[in-house]
Amino acid sequence: MSIQVNGRILELEKSVVTIADLLQSYNIQQKISVVEHNKEIINKSHYEQAKLSDGDTLEIVHFVGGG
Repeated sequence: MSIQVNGRILELEKSVVTIADLLQSYNIQQKISVVEHNKEIINKSHYEQAKLSDGDTLEIVHFVGGG
């Protein structure tokens, strides 16, 4: 399956079927990220149910702490 993430085309493994799977595959903690799926911001509580499909577009904002 091919999706666009932050402007880049990615080919996903068959095991990546939800937003939660995608975040886990990139080691992004769900608590400090915001995901827009096809121009709709997804509530963190729905990441496990939000299925990805060929051609989807995602924007992921990952917050990093520091000083």
